[in-house]
Amino acid sequence: MAGAIGTSGCYSESCAEGFLCESPPPQPGPCDGDPAMAPALDECGVFVSEQGDDESPGTKDAPVKTLQHAIGLAAHGRSHAEAPTRRVYACGGEFAEAISLSQGVDLWGGRLCAGGDWSYGGPLDGPNALTVIAPPVGVPVRVLGGTDAVTAGEDVTSVIFGVRAVAADASADGKSSIAMILEHGARAIVQSSVILAGDGKEGEPGEDAPSFRADAGVVGNDGADACTANVARGALPVVTVCGDGIESTAGEGGDGGLETGGDGTSGLPEPVGNPDNNGLGGLGASSMACKEGEPGADGAPAERAVGAVDPGFLGLDGWIGVRGKDGAKGGVGQGGGGGGGGKGREPVNACPAARPQGGAAGGSGGSGGCGGKGGNGGGYGGASIAIVALQGSNLTVDASTVLGAKGGNGGVGGTGQWGGFGWDGGLGGHGHVTDTSRGCRGGRGGNGGRGGDAGGGLGGHSLGIGSVGASVAILEDATVLPGQAGTGGLGGNAAPESELGQGQGGIKQFWYRFDAPDPEPPQ
Repeated sequence: MAGAIGTSGCYSESCAEGFLCESPPPQPGPCDGDPAMAPALDECGVFVSEQGDDESPGTKDAPVKTLQHAIGLAAHGRSHAEAPTRRVYACGGEFAEAISLSQGVDLWGGRLCAGGDWSYGGPLDGPNALTVIAPPVGVPVRVLGGTDAVTAGEDVTSVIFGVRAVAADASADGKSSIAMILEHGARAIVQSSVILAGDGKEGEPGEDAPSFRADAGVVGNDGADACTANVARGALPVVTVCGDGIESTAGEGGDGGLETGGDGTSGLPEPVGNPDNNGLGGLGASSMACKEGEPGADGAPAERAVGAVDPGFLGLDGWIGVRGKDGAKGGVGQGGGGGGGGKGREPVNACPAARPQGGAAGGSGGSGGCGGKGGNGGGYGGASIAIVALQGSNLTVDASTVLGAKGGNGGVGGTGQWGGFGWDGGLGGHGHVTDTSRGCRGGRGGNGGRGGDAGGGLGGHSLGIGSVGASVAILEDATVLPGQAGTGGLGGNAAPESELGQGQGGIKQFWYRFDAPDPEPPQ
């Protein structure tokens, strides 16, 4: 028995009682179709022109003036009684404003408005064909996501068509230049458009430490003369306070005694292990005369800090780079050792019988100089990234040109400060008649170490697309290219040909995934 076809689309293949039904394919609506070919109707979108007025309803005959106002009307409806059209038709021309495109709202630019039909005026390279979005500051196009999305069923993808987004130099945050950002969870198709980043700004140089030397040490105190006391107290130590709890303390002078002189104490801070016996206190007099205190060790100079090496990270404001490391502070000079004390009694008396019999006291050491401050790290150069796609976003580039420009060079690291000078130890007290009665001089304090020169800043990246945790599809007819990456900043006080302390150069790639592991170096 022949199958029967009814108007419902149901038919039977045999005499069986079961019927198979086919639903007719959905017919395209008046607003569907290729952006280059579909008619522009009032019911399909909001219309915007340079000659429009934001007090107008946004129809073909009465367009609004600004893109952002048109986006708001398309996202929420022209009135409370009208559903969102979810589309903006924009005339070819230049709009000096940064826009935030609600997710699910299309932006179809490049329309010919003079004739009144608002048809697409392509191609990409035609004169005045595209809608140019070129604000003096900020990111030209930002596609919102998450709670900012306009939901219509499951279609929350925004189509950006016939647009030329041009970022000014260093316009995203005053350093980097970014033409488009897809925020977290945003979905966008960039079609038949041109997305151009500008140049990144050069990284600022790190601040130099002061050009004058760090604080110097203090001259040691003199010891008391012989025959002034039976036990003359050794000269009290002097201290240099260098801040951050760091001090250089001289050794105390040895006491002047009757039978023997007291030993001086060692200066602080003592070097680790002290292999060269720096800053030791002098020995007091016995059968031999006293010994002077040893000079304190110089503070260790800080090495040049390393340059920036991390690639930085992407965020809602664009790209944040890495500064060079700050230089470390130089080591404080060790205080000099205190001088040994003298003795008063000898086979031939040193002091007159009517006076005290103690020998002269030793002088204290001089304190060391403070370590110099380190220089500040060089700033990172601004990046040039045409499109940034953040976590959970979905980007498709179709029949479009996406170009990065020049990343800024990293800034040079700041230079360190010279350490302060150590000062002389105090004089030992004067003796009387015999050599063993005199006190000995304290040792000189060590010089403070030079502060470290800082590392250079990271060079700015040049990327067509930079993404983190995003899905990116670049179709065959799309052109996505980087420009020139910035060089890393020099280390502070480094020769131009030296790589010591230099920051890493920026990355130059058509698409760089900030969440991808770095490739293994070749073996």
